[in-house]
Amino acid sequence: MKTAARMIKTYTIDPEIDEYVANTKGELSASERVNELLRRAILQERDEKVETEAAAFFAAAQGKRRKSTLGFQEAALRTFSRD
Repeated sequence: MKTAARMIKTYTIDPEIDEYVANTKGELSASERVNELLRRAILQERDEKVETEAAAFFAAAQGKRRKSTLGFQEAALRTFSRD
């Protein structure tokens, strides 16, 4: 665990989430379990954002690459037809 000072905040949690935390906290306190779950959710959300950005980047790059690929393929076919 981090040794940094903790901040006390108040949030409203749905009953089913509170029950889940209570059932899965094991030796941890409820606050520690909630922090653990939030850290995992933050990492997952970051990964999903990076994945979305990468998909958008490669989709744009693929469109550009597709034009040059088609040109290359057409030239190759013309070469093959001459042989």
